[in-house]
Amino acid sequence: MGTYRILPAVAASVVVFVVGGCGSGDEGAGVPTADGGTGVSASQSAGDDVAAYVQARREYVKCLRENGVDAPDPDAKGNIDFGGGDILRALKKDPKFLAATQKCGKDLPAVPESIEKGNQPPLSAEQIEVEREYAECMRKNGAADFPDPGPDGLGQGEWDQTSAGAKRATRICGPIIGVPATPGPGKG
Repeated sequence: MGTYRILPAVAASVVVFVVGGCGSGDEGAGVPTADGGTGVSASQSAGDDVAAYVQARREYVKCLRENGVDAPDPDAKGNIDFGGGDILRALKKDPKFLAATQKCGKDLPAVPESIEKGNQPPLSAEQIEVEREYAECMRKNGAADFPDPGPDGLGQGEWDQTSAGAKRATRICGPIIGVPATPGPGKG
C-alpha cells in the first residue's frame, strides 16, 4: 500500500526535475561546494536560500548515485535534468530509480521563492494593468483588504477570502481576469 502512495510523489519529483532542467545554463556560478559553505540560518537572504537549496540538491544527486542511479549534477538553480520523452518514461518505470528517489528525496527542501518566481514568465504591461484593475474592483465591491499587485503584477499577499463581501467582489470582478461571473451548468 505504501508504494502506491509514494508513486505520485516520485512522478511529481521527476516532472519537477525535468521542468526545472530548463533553467540557466550558467553552471557553477555562486554554487557552494560539498566541502565548504555554511549551514542554513533562520534569517536567510534569497541568495543564501538558493545556495542551501542547491547544496541539498547536490546531496540528493550524491545519494541517488550511491543507490545506483546515473543522475546529472544540478545546475546553478538546483535543477536536475533527467532528460525527457522515452528517457523519462523509462525512469518512471525503473524500480531502482523509484527506490532511490523514495530513499533520497524524503528530506528535499521546497523550491525557494526566488527560483519559483524566476520560472514564471513576466507579465506584460497590459497584464499588470488588468491585475491592478482587478484589485481596485475587489476593494470597491467588498474585499476592502485585497492588496495591490507588486510592480511585476504578482505577489498579491494575504486577504480575507471568506467574508460575504469578498465572495461578492470575486463574483463581480472575476470577468476582469477571465473568470465567468456565473458558472455554467455542471456536467454529468
